[in-house]
Amino acid sequence: MSKKFFPLVLLALICLLVPAHAFDFGPHVLISVHDQELAVVNNGEVVAKYPISTSKYGVGDQCGSYKTPLGTLWVCNKIGDHLPPGTVIKNRNATREIVAANAPGRDPIVTRVIWLRGMEDQNKNAYERCIYIHGTPEEGLLGKRASYGCIRMRSKDVIALYDIMHIGMHVTISDKTLSKMLPEQAGSHWFAWMTANRAKTGAPSESADF
Repeated sequence: MSKKFFPLVLLALICLLVPAHAFDFGPHVLISVHDQELAVVNNGEVVAKYPISTSKYGVGDQCGSYKTPLGTLWVCNKIGDHLPPGTVIKNRNATREIVAANAPGRDPIVTRVIWLRGMEDQNKNAYERCIYIHGTPEEGLLGKRASYGCIRMRSKDVIALYDIMHIGMHVTISDKTLSKMLPEQAGSHWFAWMTANRAKTGAPSESADF
C-alpha cells in the first residue's frame, strides 16, 4: 500500500470501528476533582469555569460505591429544558416543587440533569449508576466534596452549562488540577477514544448514586 494512502485508510477504519459519539471536535468539559472546579474548553481556551461538588466518598466506578468516576464520558441525555431554577427533578421527571438554595434539610436533584455515559473501562458503569451533572440546593457546599457520585452545580451555573452542552459532548473527569489537565487536551484530544466501546441502549432506573 502506498504510504500516501495509509492515513486515509487508517481514518476510514477508525470511523467504522468507533461510534460516532466518540468524535467530538468542538467544546468539551474538564472536571477537576482536585480543584472541585468544572471548565468549559474550546480550542484550548477556558471559556467558562464553575465551582462544583464531586463525591464525598472519593473516586471510582463500582456500583453502589457513591463515588465519582474518572476518565472520559459523553453526554447521552439532557433533562430539564426551560425549568425554573430550583425545580425538583425526581426519577428524571420534573415535579412542581421548587427548593430554594441552601434550604435546610433538603438535598434533591434540581433545575437540570446532564446524564453521562462512560467511554472507558474505568467509567463503564456510569450510565447505569445514573451519574449526572445536575443542580443542587446545597450551594454552600460547592467547592467541597459533598455528593454521592454525581457532579453538583449551583442552579444558575448548571443552566448556563446545559445551554452550552450537546448530546455527544465529551466530559473528562480527573483527580489532577485543571492547569495540568489543559495541556493534555491539546492537539490529539480525539485519539483518547479510538478504542471506546459501543454504547449500550436502554435507560436504567435511577440509582442512589447522585
